[in-house]
Amino acid sequence: MRTGLQPHLPHARAEDWLLLALLVVLWGSAFGLTEIALRLFSPLQIVTGRLWIGALVLLSLLVVSGQGLPRSWRTWGYFLSMSVFGNVLPFYLISWGQQAIPSGLTGILMAVMPLVVLVLAHFLVPGEKLNTPKIIGFVMGFCGIVLLTGPSALAGLGGNPAEIIAQFSVLAGAVCYGLNLIIARRGPRLPPQVTAGCVLLGSALLSAAASIAQGDPLPGSLDLAPTAALLSLGLLSTGLATVVYYRVVARAGATFLSLINYLIPVFAVLAGVVFLGEEMTTRAVLALVVILSGILVSRRRETSGGTA
Repeated sequence: MRTGLQPHLPHARAEDWLLLALLVVLWGSAFGLTEIALRLFSPLQIVTGRLWIGALVLLSLLVVSGQGLPRSWRTWGYFLSMSVFGNVLPFYLISWGQQAIPSGLTGILMAVMPLVVLVLAHFLVPGEKLNTPKIIGFVMGFCGIVLLTGPSALAGLGGNPAEIIAQFSVLAGAVCYGLNLIIARRGPRLPPQVTAGCVLLGSALLSAAASIAQGDPLPGSLDLAPTAALLSLGLLSTGLATVVYYRVVARAGATFLSLINYLIPVFAVLAGVVFLGEEMTTRAVLALVVILSGILVSRRRETSGGTA
């Protein structure tokens, strides 16, 4: 993944913009759908349900396309590591955190993920050292988090302890996503559909084992709205979103796809306000602006002669 700002977007056409908009809706709506599903299901049940549904979607596509699954134990070890850090842990941490904070706030907190990748790549990926724009961008993102959670949260003073813990749970989910991107870059080169299907399968198996070990009983009756939200998380925000993701990368490239880092938090905030009646404080809006500005600054290259 390139972290520098490219001089232009690579040949994006109208269809590519439509696919990008669809992906923003699919991923951006996941926070609101999770909030609805939490009315009936536990965080672990939500994670297990969406992963199994998403895995079935991807594996069905692999069967239709005639692509087989790898047989190397080393490759499956790589899949399992991506399952843990790319799906099971972040899905659970975010769902758990959303029990105490609204979906719009969750979307803002998740916006720091590209900045987390900058720091992790500095230590774990050759040739991805921090430079001045990246450092400035990270500091701006950190300031946005301080503004969002409140300085007292970082100092351990005052505030609602449940909300503060929930916010840091979501931030931990963002760190997991960052780690997963680093793992993906250092792993074997395989067809993306195969990797996605195998990772979702491994994730579903791990989350099911955790659910059984925890003894998490299913609800006695299924209410329509939470059940529909869970099905939508699996079919749309997990299964279909993965297909659209790889389609966008294949058609327009990763640089074009990086625009999603700016669009998803904004969509999550608007969806929470419009569909769930959430209130966004002025401080939250300012924090979103600061974090997104930090991402933009971090993607600029240091160049000699003062040109961008």
